[in-house]
Amino acid sequence: MSRTRRSVLRSGVGVLAASAIAGCLDTSTQGDEGVGSGYAAFFTLHEWAEAVSGDLATFEDPVDVGQMGHGWEPTGNITADIAATDAFVYLDSPEFGWAQDVAATLEADYETVAVIDALADLDDRLLRGDHQNDEAHTEDDHGEGAFDPHVWTDPALAKAMVANIADGLAAADPDNEATYRENADSYRSKLDDLDAAFETMVDEVDRETAVLAGHNSFQYLEARYGFELHTPVAISPKAQPSQSDIADTIAFVDDNGIDVVLYDRFESPNLAETIVENSDAEATRAVSPAAGTTPEWNGDGWGYIDQMERLNLPAFRAALGAE
Repeated sequence: MSRTRRSVLRSGVGVLAASAIAGCLDTSTQGDEGVGSGYAAFFTLHEWAEAVSGDLATFEDPVDVGQMGHGWEPTGNITADIAATDAFVYLDSPEFGWAQDVAATLEADYETVAVIDALADLDDRLLRGDHQNDEAHTEDDHGEGAFDPHVWTDPALAKAMVANIADGLAAADPDNEATYRENADSYRSKLDDLDAAFETMVDEVDRETAVLAGHNSFQYLEARYGFELHTPVAISPKAQPSQSDIADTIAFVDDNGIDVVLYDRFESPNLAETIVENSDAEATRAVSPAAGTTPEWNGDGWGYIDQMERLNLPAFRAALGAE
């Protein structure tokens, strides 16, 4: 894809690492039996890769429970671990720069590892990273933060990404193509149900605007379903609101009769609590960008769809004015 830097590893350091890894790995047994193992860059892609591969392959998620994939950086020689498997599923996005570097190394030196970009052919459906919902990024606008990476939060785009994973696995393992396609179709039907549930939710709520006290991971949901999230923080999880931003948000809550303030489950609730304490709002509710999991959710068997259905749907419903 023209979107990225895959062909040139960051600062030239990745090239040296690639050469070193190539010299010490024995890849003679890789790829002989189709796709039996692989890595997926974070929680959501891991779930999708596991769903599409079914019993044919086992995928690893390198991100620890309790952490989000967006903003995560690996420690140690993760490239060597991934290169010892049959497939790598990732997002070709600068916000996942470590995964871009791994993909570039694999494509240059490990022909037996299938490199699968879940964002393939989705360029014209990506949103800018500056909350300009009506503008997709342009062909020449590929810098860090040029587009919002939270594509997976949109069930319709999730369907396209699952299809891309199936395409990649089928190309790497054509003998099992029918199984990959069937598994992908089954999962995509669940995403259709999720899409319909969000459509029903926005039809039933009283307002088109809610408040999220944290960085906005839901721009794709806003664009898909036609509601808006007011937030004192930008898309970047590193952004910090000013006192003026917080005061403006408190005024926004009161002016719009907002009762529930949302916050990201993977961030502190302190900002949301501050807004509630200083406004007419009555409660906070957690939402999840579905880019990671928690020990509690693991214990309950929650995956991506569970987070979207059981946590996000009722929280957005409450924040938009309908219980």
